[in-house]
Amino acid sequence: MTSPFLLYPAPRGLHRLAVLAQRSLALLALAAAAAAAPAATLTIACGSSGSELAFCKRHADAWARQTGHSVRTFSPPNNGTEALALYRQLFAAKSADIDVLLIDVVWPGIIKDHLLDLKPYSQGVEREHFPALIANNTVAGRLLGMPWYADTGLLYYRADLLQKYGLNPPDTWADLTAAATRVQAGERAAGHADFYGYVFQAKAYEGLSCNALEWVASHGGGSLIDAAGNITINNPAAARALDLAASWVGTISPVGVLNYGEEDARGVFQNGRALFMRNWPYAWAPAQAADSLIRGKVGVVALPQGAEGGGAAVAGVGPVSHAGTLGGWQLAVSRYSQNPAAAASLVMHMTSAAVQKDRAIHGAFNPSRPALYLDPEVIAANPFMASLAGILGTAVARPSGLAGIKYPAVSLAFWDATHDVLSKKSTGEVAVRKLEGKLKLVRREQW
Repeated sequence: MTSPFLLYPAPRGLHRLAVLAQRSLALLALAAAAAAAPAATLTIACGSSGSELAFCKRHADAWARQTGHSVRTFSPPNNGTEALALYRQLFAAKSADIDVLLIDVVWPGIIKDHLLDLKPYSQGVEREHFPALIANNTVAGRLLGMPWYADTGLLYYRADLLQKYGLNPPDTWADLTAAATRVQAGERAAGHADFYGYVFQAKAYEGLSCNALEWVASHGGGSLIDAAGNITINNPAAARALDLAASWVGTISPVGVLNYGEEDARGVFQNGRALFMRNWPYAWAPAQAADSLIRGKVGVVALPQGAEGGGAAVAGVGPVSHAGTLGGWQLAVSRYSQNPAAAASLVMHMTSAAVQKDRAIHGAFNPSRPALYLDPEVIAANPFMASLAGILGTAVARPSGLAGIKYPAVSLAFWDATHDVLSKKSTGEVAVRKLEGKLKLVRREQW
């Protein structure tokens, strides 16, 4: 097994070395304690895509061999809404069928009453992950999930086409709109009739809430709800952001984008039919696969900022800046597990530096540990990760922690309002005003 000391920058002095050694020994002791207990059979929820399921099973099996326990894998529905509904059914029955849960970054506040506090088992290792993710996973002082991999919205671009037309990666949404318009016209004139400038996720689902939050926040329109719980979405900057996005549909983006999820957008981009794509970091690996039509032709940068470009928002509630939605998945232990200590040990193994490094190198999964973004082997396998740590460090979080169990209703209202604007059924100004009213009904007296 890889030494944990090889996965971090060189410690500054003996004190740091002692701390790392102490932490590693504590985690080994936790694994040993799990191994010493009577053999148990645990079930872990894994992603259902081929590579994700394979990685999950391989690393879980490695833990099983070390501890003497056995592990079964379970694949929840791909659709996050359906997966959350399934978990809630299990919780209502206090079912012990799944010990280790795969949970979205916006779920800890929603299902907080059904998750085990991992702090007694973590030995402080949570300090080695991105602080924003740990803060997101901590509810009322209880650490309800350990980050497995991190996500944020990114802009993918065809580097060969930008070079062909003498353009740079866009810094603002205005730059993106102009570049997409120019290249789309040029490529269509060259005979590529189905070529588009920009593809993204505009289907009415959580993915649209992520895109819309990026547009709004990058224009200085805030994040729906501020830190004090005030509803802030009804402002001119937010309205302007939604109107800009609507202008893309039917021009630089196909009308069909209104039904696109992540894989739909990736399919168009990877088949060479788009200049720009908004997607999560996972899309890098398939773009570079041996059979990819765009292998070696793709670049990745932070999503653009508002049309005005860096500075104070005009009639908004925050600064104009680059904004990628904070995403990612966590591993949590069900309160109803019959083997909580063993399940916690499995979580600590699956989220360890060694496992995250392997997943980063061979699967392009983004580590939740900043130190791994300095690892030469990780960067050699995924050059775009060299700049990703900074992007992840400033990602904008959805207001799931503030809204708690009401977040699904908040997000539903947000994506419905946004979809109406994109579909030309509403304007940005009307949509944010009506959305404010709906969110007040959801909140009632308090979140």
